[in-house]
Amino acid sequence: MRKDYRPYYVKRFYNKFQKWYARYFLAPQFEYFGRGLVFMKPWHVEIFGGEVYLGDCSTVIATPDRKVRFTVWPVWEGSGKIEIGRCCLICPGTRIMAATSVTLGDGCMTAQNVSISDSDWHDLYDRSLPVGNTQAVTIGNNVWMGDSAIICKGVTIGDNAIIGAGSIVVKDIPANAIAAGNPATVIKYLDPDKPLKTRTQWLSDPAKLAGDFEIIDREMMKGNTLAGWFRSLLFPRRGD
Repeated sequence: MRKDYRPYYVKRFYNKFQKWYARYFLAPQFEYFGRGLVFMKPWHVEIFGGEVYLGDCSTVIATPDRKVRFTVWPVWEGSGKIEIGRCCLICPGTRIMAATSVTLGDGCMTAQNVSISDSDWHDLYDRSLPVGNTQAVTIGNNVWMGDSAIICKGVTIGDNAIIGAGSIVVKDIPANAIAAGNPATVIKYLDPDKPLKTRTQWLSDPAKLAGDFEIIDREMMKGNTLAGWFRSLLFPRRGD
């Protein structure tokens, strides 16, 4: 729909319900569950295995057709871990899989369907082995990974780097680089003379930001009624 017809209090209740759901059902599954987290449709977030850390003020968005999955193997050895820094954005369809270690710095962004893995998951010659070759993945601060990018084992990506949509990263990418392709290669670098505003800076005052969003929501939903919302759901019109 072009417009959200819900009354403001309905959206506010829905947001509180999402927050409660995440705290009640997801938080116990994390080794660290940060403060100020935002989850959208948290019932489509799946955590499996060992230690998963989710930093303060991060946002996780999932949808029914694109679940977010954090998987740590091998759970019986307890060696794997996933660490996600502060103020990160995890978009629908993101999959992060670790047998050794996957680390994302502060302010990182994964677009839809990004896949990050530190393992082959099977040996080249003995395919009964469940993990195979594994090497830690380290992603710096403020890294932006585009739609359907694949980050492979043993890769280090430097601060502020951008990984183009559909890229497959099999080698290290330096800081401030823009890389794309299969395999991903550096195509240019960020202009050092242009200022870079990060999610960490944007979220430096979460209380103020939440207040600003509340003002916007109240204005956009001004005049919405419960009857009008039900009408839009049951009897949609052109332009809704």
